[in-house]
Amino acid sequence: MREVAIVGVGMTPFGKHPDRSLIDLMLEASHTALMDAGALETPIEAVHVGCMASGMLCGLENTATLLADELGVKPQTAERVENSAASGGSALLSAYLAVASGLYDVVLIVGGEKMRHLPTPQATRAIAAMTHPEGERPHGVTMPSLAALLTRLYMRRYGLTRRQLALVAVKNHRNALSNPYAHLRRAITVEDVLSSRVVAEPLRLFDCSPISDGAAALLLAPLERALEFTDQPVVLRGVGQAVDRVMMTERDDPLTLHAVKEAAGRALERAGVSIDEIDVVELHDAFTILEIVESEDLGLFEKGRGGEAVEEGLTAIDGERPINPSGGLKARGHPLGATGVAQAVEITWQLRGEAGGRQVREAERGLSCNVSGFAANAVVIVYERGW
Repeated sequence: MREVAIVGVGMTPFGKHPDRSLIDLMLEASHTALMDAGALETPIEAVHVGCMASGMLCGLENTATLLADELGVKPQTAERVENSAASGGSALLSAYLAVASGLYDVVLIVGGEKMRHLPTPQATRAIAAMTHPEGERPHGVTMPSLAALLTRLYMRRYGLTRRQLALVAVKNHRNALSNPYAHLRRAITVEDVLSSRVVAEPLRLFDCSPISDGAAALLLAPLERALEFTDQPVVLRGVGQAVDRVMMTERDDPLTLHAVKEAAGRALERAGVSIDEIDVVELHDAFTILEIVESEDLGLFEKGRGGEAVEEGLTAIDGERPINPSGGLKARGHPLGATGVAQAVEITWQLRGEAGGRQVREAERGLSCNVSGFAANAVVIVYERGW
């Protein structure tokens, strides 16, 4: 297997884009990544698109081929990868395997989703399509309701306070102030979180990620060719994926996200590093509780201590374990198929030292965790400076 590097990155602002199509957004992110790599004239051999629900949300299918056509790159292959909210991470994983195996040399990965044009109830129904079609969905289960159940169980078992939970949102909104691509660039307080409207008790509006439009893109090449494109390649040192039962009620312990734990273990083992050697982390905080539980299942903190870690400032940009300097899904935004790719873009900027006011000091290694189906499927990737 060859070593694989990220040689170009691009991203659109996340938020509301009423006058732009999904393909328009993907084109912008793609062009930015190609320009970043100085690869506008380089033949692109494959295009991998991460997109969860373009048909349901936009009435648009065949997105990978349409994007390749609009880009004018005429690759040997164009593939759409769907893994619900982890579609972006899975697209990156599939592209990594194509380059590592020697099948292709230069591969473009684009993740995107357009969601803001729909009324919130309709968008919520589309997102709920990732729940079990027989065991959960007929009973009206949505992703916020699952998050609320998880939160209540966690609070009961480990004593998590409502203030600790709110501090996750406060931190990520603060980080997003320095991210020009973030959807919610607004500082909030614990009181703001606690006084926002109830979505699913005990979760409030500010505990939940927004419905966002946006796209992000990466260009991959074998490390041996990386210097043709950039003097700061970011190497994909380890990848891992794992699955769990779709229904939370059928899992051994709902408070342990086994897919996250197993995927992280595989990625770290393949990278040959421990979690203590990771300098910056991007987690899938679609709800505040997920940042806490994922941080524990990655091994950053002991089980039950994630809330205390946030309260003690350990997860802040200048803390011992910086988590979501981008603002995370909570404040950067969560266009479903774009999220996993956006995480990789942020880690790349961090390792290059290009993250501006949200820069984590001396970041040499990073990790991203992208999940789908309320952590029924997880993709974890370890990144390292390649220079």
